[in-house]
Amino acid sequence: MTFALSKFDEYKEDNRREVKKAKGGLPDSIWETYSAFANCYGGVIILGVTENPDGTWRTTGLENERKLLKDFWDTIHNKKKVSINLLTDKDVELFTEEKTGNIIMVIHVPAAAREDKPIYINGDMFGNTFRRNWEGDYHCSVQEVKAMLRDQPENTMDMKVLDYMPLSYISRESVEGYRNRHSAYKPGHPWVKLGYDEYIEQIGAAAISDEDGKLHPTAAGLLMFGEEYHIVREFPEYFLDFREMLDPSMRWTDRMQSSSGEWTGNLFDFYFAVYNKLLKNIKTPFKMESGIRIDDTPVHKALREALANCLVNTDFYLPRAVVIKVDREKIVMENPGSIRTGKKQMLKGGISDPRNKTLMKMFNLINIGERAGSGVPDIYSVWKGEGWAEPIVEEQYGPDRTILTLPFMKKGEEDKKNDKPVNKKRPIKTTDKKRPIKTTDKSNDNREKTIVFLKENGTSKTVDIAKYIGLSDRRMRTILKIMTEEGIIIAEGNNRNRVYRLKE
Repeated sequence: MTFALSKFDEYKEDNRREVKKAKGGLPDSIWETYSAFANCYGGVIILGVTENPDGTWRTTGLENERKLLKDFWDTIHNKKKVSINLLTDKDVELFTEEKTGNIIMVIHVPAAAREDKPIYINGDMFGNTFRRNWEGDYHCSVQEVKAMLRDQPENTMDMKVLDYMPLSYISRESVEGYRNRHSAYKPGHPWVKLGYDEYIEQIGAAAISDEDGKLHPTAAGLLMFGEEYHIVREFPEYFLDFREMLDPSMRWTDRMQSSSGEWTGNLFDFYFAVYNKLLKNIKTPFKMESGIRIDDTPVHKALREALANCLVNTDFYLPRAVVIKVDREKIVMENPGSIRTGKKQMLKGGISDPRNKTLMKMFNLINIGERAGSGVPDIYSVWKGEGWAEPIVEEQYGPDRTILTLPFMKKGEEDKKNDKPVNKKRPIKTTDKKRPIKTTDKSNDNREKTIVFLKENGTSKTVDIAKYIGLSDRRMRTILKIMTEEGIIIAEGNNRNRVYRLKE
């Protein structure tokens, strides 16, 4: 994140920029912002600047910039105040505004590596870890801090040996189905002819426990091949949800959930069931080579990559489920967990850092997924080649969540769809006339996200909806008020106890 004095008049506060007056010295809130930026995407803190009512900035200057600079470096090196200093000398700069002669201090805060997170202050990891939510810093929940701690080690969470579980908790039928696919892909592979116990140990589904010296399921083995009612013993929040919505008159045209009891509920069976359901909606024609039909197109490969990516990067200890949604215009894949390499690096490619390395290995053995870090860029390339609108990657916090949207509309069609005229037959309310109508794509998108959240979570508070969308509570209240007046949602309770739900 860069700062240029020449563009000062163009800047406004957002999730990557924060201004503070600092007239009386170093403001204590600077450390909350430092923590918040470091635990997200990084950002710029600018001292000696204030925000005008219209959101623009003006300089107020610093009274003793040299003392302020010394206080800053003394404090950031104090581990009782800040857990880790991520900055070097080049990250802190002083600028002088020509018009006023005011001096400002610009602090560039980089995003922390996953090995260093969480970055916290005042010696309190669980009480003083922050993240950035649009224009403000918020306290991370204990759940969010634990998620960061799980991401620190090189040994990923799915390598854990579950020594309190017997091998019988792994579905032998699922394992043999997997072995058949492994054998079909690599008939001569030395592992496919091993005995059952040896085979599951080699693929990472089981390991010898240090406790009793016996073979037990690993977390990866349980997730991939276990029965759902066993899986939730280790992962209480575990839930897989596929939703097909092809008919507007019906809530679902098809739905598959891991807790239904009608199938194993494990990742292996979910992956192939969902992939086959997604294929029904692909309009890409099969290709021919030398007169022979080639069933496996780049789109098929991209879908396999996207679905595997979703599963192997899930934090199965976090709530709100893996959700795969498909309608006539798009496929949406959502998984609990942030992007370990960061969104920018993921889109760039070249670095592979799966949250569940053993699950990734298992998929690789049956020719699904890759380890070169080029998966997401390849998906973008395939979508571009088909002339479809560009995929969208979103990362949300509180709790952590990654969302990949794969549109099937041709490039440019999504803009026309968003520009559809308002239905002229809708009666205009008196309140509509008095209130400026929000017509931006972003505003419409926030309303849609609100509806999605309430559908999935039921009656909810403003703060929870705001966290999910990534808005300030004040902006969220404005949107909820408008949606209430339009009869889309219903508000219940007063003031702090007010909650919202979708109108039946």
